[in-house]
Amino acid sequence: MISGKDKSNTYLLTSLTRITNFAEIDIQVAALDRDHWENADYVACRVTGEPSALYSIELSNGRMVPVLEDDLLIGTFGKRAATLEGVGDWEAIEADGNLHALTGAGLFGKATSTSVLLPRLMSLSYAGHVVSNGKKQVMQDFVAPVNQQTFCTPVIMLIGTSMSAGKTTTGRIIVHELKKMGKNVVGAKLTGAGRLRDILAYSDAGADAIIDFVDAGLPSTVVSKPQFQSSLDYLLSRIESLKADVAVIEAGASPLEPYNSDLVVEALKDNILLMVLSASDPYAVLGVQSAFGITPDLITGPATNTSAAIELVEKLTGIKALNLLDSASAQLLHEMLVAQLAD
Repeated sequence: MISGKDKSNTYLLTSLTRITNFAEIDIQVAALDRDHWENADYVACRVTGEPSALYSIELSNGRMVPVLEDDLLIGTFGKRAATLEGVGDWEAIEADGNLHALTGAGLFGKATSTSVLLPRLMSLSYAGHVVSNGKKQVMQDFVAPVNQQTFCTPVIMLIGTSMSAGKTTTGRIIVHELKKMGKNVVGAKLTGAGRLRDILAYSDAGADAIIDFVDAGLPSTVVSKPQFQSSLDYLLSRIESLKADVAVIEAGASPLEPYNSDLVVEALKDNILLMVLSASDPYAVLGVQSAFGITPDLITGPATNTSAAIELVEKLTGIKALNLLDSASAQLLHEMLVAQLAD
């Protein structure tokens, strides 16, 4: 198990610590006054309450492990605004220091709204901030330097009508197909809440490199537009420095949610070879088209699960729809990618 130690406690390191050196050092923790708390601070929290199905964490290698009451976790303060699961914010934490694990990756904050279909979130109590030489440790402390570069890499852009619409599954299949074509591929997730499993799926499919917003020092992309724009510029320079043939880039959630996916689409519009929309249902495609003014090149996701669904999508939108989980779609996807990359 991936952990860090101080003189008396063992801390479980969540995947949002993956950019740090916490696994190699003696971790020091000190409680700070509420006025000194900020987004993306690294903090230690103690597990409380009766375990539910969500009492597990994602380690920095992507493996999920269960936790028990009194376990100590290292994660970060952050914000989440998930349409299907839960909403929470570190700023909503009250004086008692009680909070929740908003994701299994170690995104910590106070839940303010959760789906009735979701198991009870993991309860936590604030134990203190990770400190070094009297200074609190924040995600930005561990961002690797990069030279700013103009972004020129061709992009396969993945967007969705909501979370859990099939974007990562679509991206994994596209990465696999591009590797069969002999391409050097970067897999990236530029918005969302920081789970490692999504970009690991791209690595498992053969991507030569993977990157996400955690590498830019963000626990989630529910931040101000100026802050996200700065992080986006950094991420695009990182991707460009890899000199890949193509980047498969996912924008988590949907362009209309508060994760700043709209800024990603705008920044990449001149580099996009193929815009893929993963949709939860046929009518959601129309919603994204009308509300955001996006006309994708291909529709995937649950909206294409059956031949009837595909026929309805194509009738409503006039856009090609493919069920990429059906092996019969492989040749059509290959032809689309070859045509776009040949331009």
